[in-house]
Amino acid sequence: MNKEKIAILADSGSDVPQDFSQAHHVYTLPLKVIYPDREYTDKVDISSQEVIDRMPGEIPKTSLPDGASIVAVFDEIKAAGYEKVIAVTISSGLSGTYNMVQMMAKDYEGLDIFVLDTKNIGIASGLQAIRAVELVESGLDFETICQKLAAEVFQNKVFFNVATLEYLQKGGRIGLVTAIFGTALKLNPIISCNEEGVYYTVAKSRGRKKSLAKSLELVKDFAGKSQKYRLAVAHAGAKEEAQEMMKWLTALLPNAVEQYFGEISPALVVHTGPGLLGVGVQVLD
Repeated sequence: MNKEKIAILADSGSDVPQDFSQAHHVYTLPLKVIYPDREYTDKVDISSQEVIDRMPGEIPKTSLPDGASIVAVFDEIKAAGYEKVIAVTISSGLSGTYNMVQMMAKDYEGLDIFVLDTKNIGIASGLQAIRAVELVESGLDFETICQKLAAEVFQNKVFFNVATLEYLQKGGRIGLVTAIFGTALKLNPIISCNEEGVYYTVAKSRGRKKSLAKSLELVKDFAGKSQKYRLAVAHAGAKEEAQEMMKWLTALLPNAVEQYFGEISPALVVHTGPGLLGVGVQVLD
């Protein structure tokens, strides 16, 4: 059995499915969703649907966890008897969370903390937390797990479709995606994260249906000749389409060791708007 007590911590933007988090004791570091009247804790006292219901009239701001809440989670982990922590965060190219956690970890005493910059967002970041749990449970030592996770960052990918680019633009998260081409031509971009962990356009299709079909093709290409992979579908207010997508995905890629399905976090909905549909893939061999 594993001698080391290693905790896994993931920020709420990594979208680790809730039932998985509960079953495997994954600690969560929540982002913040800020409306003029009050501040909410991501996934704790606000849901994705609530954010969607207030759009487009109200678009809140989001912010990363502050130093005090990061230290509070470290304290909780230490009090539970852990000695080491693997903290998984969404891309440093899209959020200051990684740098903030890294900074607080450096001066924190009593825990050995490794912070993983997943260069990804949402479920593609969450899959890396799931992988961390798997490696810890397999009994590998802390150093080896950290090296493996860092080496495997680019074996994870998310492809997502948004109903409109308006929210990415307003939130300043547009990255290398150009906002102008989409509207006039009804072009639906498929967006992913590049090697710097910044959004870019992978492909453009005319209309949503073609765009979703293209996403499937891209996942198949990414999984390639792999015999072992995890798949995930995440959505914001597009449950039926997402369920359809899951069906197509499993028909197309029948060798998935696991599949995950869920909603994206409220903080991510702020930047994508309703109608987001994302497909995540993690290559394991």
